Amino acid sequence: MPVVALVDDEPLVRESLKQTLELHGFEGHAFEAAQALLERVRRGLRCVVVTDVRLPGMDGLSLLEHLLRVDPALPVIVITAHGDVGMAVQAMRAGAYDFIEKPFAPERLLEVTRRAAERLALSLEVQALRSQLAAQRGIEATLLGRSTAMQQLRRQVQQLAATAADVMVLGETGVGKELVARCLHDCSARREHHFVALNCGGLPESLLESELFGHEAGAFTTASRRRIGKIEHAHGGTLLLDEIESMPAGFQVKLLRVLQERRLERLGSNDEIAVDVRVVAATKSDLLALAEQGRFRADLYYRLHVAVLRVPALRERREDIPLLFEHFVLQAAGRHSLPARQADAGLLHQLMAHDWPGNVRELRNVAERFVLGLGAEPLVEPTGADLTLQHQMDRVERVLIEQALRRHRGRLSSACEALGIGRKTLYDKIARLQIDVEPFRLAD
Repeated sequence: MPVVALVDDEPLVRESLKQTLELHGFEGHAFEAAQALLERVRRGLRCVVVTDVRLPGMDGLSLLEHLLRVDPALPVIVITAHGDVGMAVQAMRAGAYDFIEKPFAPERLLEVTRRAAERLALSLEVQALRSQLAAQRGIEATLLGRSTAMQQLRRQVQQLAATAADVMVLGETGVGKELVARCLHDCSARREHHFVALNCGGLPESLLESELFGHEAGAFTTASRRRIGKIEHAHGGTLLLDEIESMPAGFQVKLLRVLQERRLERLGSNDEIAVDVRVVAATKSDLLALAEQGRFRADLYYRLHVAVLRVPALRERREDIPLLFEHFVLQAAGRHSLPARQADAGLLHQLMAHDWPGNVRELRNVAERFVLGLGAEPLVEPTGADLTLQHQMDRVERVLIEQALRRHRGRLSSACEALGIGRKTLYDKIARLQIDVEPFRLAD
């Protein structure tokens, strides 16, 4: 229930405004003088403030100044006398959220207060997200997200990190497969050695063999000196082969031999070199289907397909979007030496409803454009398939329910109270949206 603090020295006006707000779902607190409210705010009261300008002792403008010094996130609505335009302008320049001119209709007060309450709720949510980000440590600070899918992925990475197994990482473009591979390396005993990433589709075939295996001086015309290849450079560490589906068939045979024997030969040399390397193969394609079509070696597929990590698409973990967006906003703000702007409710709704074909990479780009203030075009491009209103509402409802369940560790009675709905209503929604409550009880 949004909290509103009313400051007015006239008892009848105070009580009338308080009753109006409480009848429309607000929790009202009335104060006769500014100092009494200021003391409550100093003790941690987070609320929308509605104050008359003309007060005994500290006036409304002085109260505004003191309140914003204590908590800049508090929206302060100032009530000014009829025709006192100069004072209203002064209040807005001092940081007031809005002003209401006497006499005013109750609807005007309710409208402005609702908007101010939404802004305060967003500010508190952003502060909570930033606190979560600051509290993250280790793998949780890299593979961000509180969704069930991301919790499971982090557990799998930590389990595999303790082994020497080669790993296949599956996921759409932009989900963060390289980030997962790097976490696997950083969590393992190999972290003191090199993490080497090679995009198999980013090199011409004529250079790929030299890049992978290295060469001796004189191995070919331009080889003036010995060069260590990527596999050898990753000795003791981890080698990421990204877009492995694009590796030419001839090199697939050579890679298979290295995986089986853990030995290689540089170009122009007959000497075998032993290598200790964990190979992580990342792909967005169905390698088994490619193998059945003869476009990828089946023996290499089965050699790699031992330990598999699947990185979920962003649309499969929408509850992580606010946290990720805030993380990218803070990163972009620091990179460009700009303030970290706060998203409004409309933008957050767009972010939650969007399908994210570009996944986390697309979200990061949206956050950067948001920080840069590039508002001439929509931050979120519309996707091809139009979603029905019900579909979008279901998505938002799912996220809110899962957030409440996570915050209260799966306790349904507490979640009901937080959401402001009855127990049966929550049960019905959980069943309709197919939400699994058990992981929230096991979390933390």
